Amino acid sequence: MFTGIIEGLGIVKTIAKEGENIHFTIDADFTDELKIDQSVAHNGCCLTVVEINNREYVVTAILETLEKTNLGQWGVGTKVNLERCMIMNGRLDGHIVQGHVDTTATCTNIEDQDGSYKFSFEYDSSDVTVEKGSVTVNGTSLTVVDSKDKGFSVCIIPFTFEHTNFHQLKIGDQINLEFDIIGKYVAKLFNK
Repeated sequence: MFTGIIEGLGIVKTIAKEGENIHFTIDADFTDELKIDQSVAHNGCCLTVVEINNREYVVTAILETLEKTNLGQWGVGTKVNLERCMIMNGRLDGHIVQGHVDTTATCTNIEDQDGSYKFSFEYDSSDVTVEKGSVTVNGTSLTVVDSKDKGFSVCIIPFTFEHTNFHQLKIGDQINLEFDIIGKYVAKLFNK
């Protein structure tokens, strides 16, 4: 389980394909604190650490993960939002995030609001957002504004813009999207 509070940016150093799987080698400041078999969220996608070498560690994405996330679009040098799993006696600063990406969304607009930024996204699924509810964009816990059918916006403060990969996001880019777990359960109950 995660909170959506990004700890830092990792850099993709190498990409190795093995059958349908892809092994990503990531350089991160906190690698020395990781251990084999630990879960780390990468742009909101929970992956298992399988190898550690100095400042770099390796995670493996299977075909299912590659088809449902933006990981298949990564290249060497890609900046990735990173978060280690939540410590159960810590504060829940963001919201409950599973690290299970529901779908990808496309960035449709970026508006500079004189010190902050408003990002708009569209997606193709039956999931919903609600005004002032929570959503996870590339692993970042955010508050929904302008909620609409198959789309929403979020506002980003300068700190979040600078310390996550939002600063490199462009119109047309695909992001990983995880909808609020409580909202997903409520929606499922209403559909019964």
